[in-house]
Amino acid sequence: MGDPKKPRKQYETPKHPWKADRLAAELQLIGEYGLRNKRELWRAETILRKIRAHARKLFALTGEKRAKAERELIHRLWRMGIVEENATADDVLKLTVRDILERRLQTMVYRLALAKTIYQARQLIVHGHVYVGDRKVRSPSYHVMRGEERLIRVAIPIMKEASSEEGEVEAS
Repeated sequence: MGDPKKPRKQYETPKHPWKADRLAAELQLIGEYGLRNKRELWRAETILRKIRAHARKLFALTGEKRAKAERELIHRLWRMGIVEENATADDVLKLTVRDILERRLQTMVYRLALAKTIYQARQLIVHGHVYVGDRKVRSPSYHVMRGEERLIRVAIPIMKEASSEEGEVEAS
């Protein structure tokens, strides 16, 4: 079981940490999606790795078991917004880490033009200005499910004008 106060890692690190081509690809993805560090990228890669492993296990099954398991996997991924409704297990194997990163709240806020840059989108989320439906979401890595895209909104509180108070002080 383990100690409940000590959470386990949600990601797996690369097997070979110093390959130049992988480092360059990671750096490019971090800049494109406004990730804070490589752990966020590795978390998305781990999610993708588990999904693809599940799809590969389907090929070992036969008959009705395979059809049912494939329908369940496709339906779950469709609800997550990663694949289309009529996708197959082969389509699941073709997924990339970009497909996972596109469903992050930070990316969605930027793509919906609620923020000027991907970094501003992250700041708006962390500062608590982004709502998904009626819930305030403060995690840029929140996975936006299908149908939640239209519920995303930014609500920035309007500051009271301090100039009227300052004007009274200056007049005295």
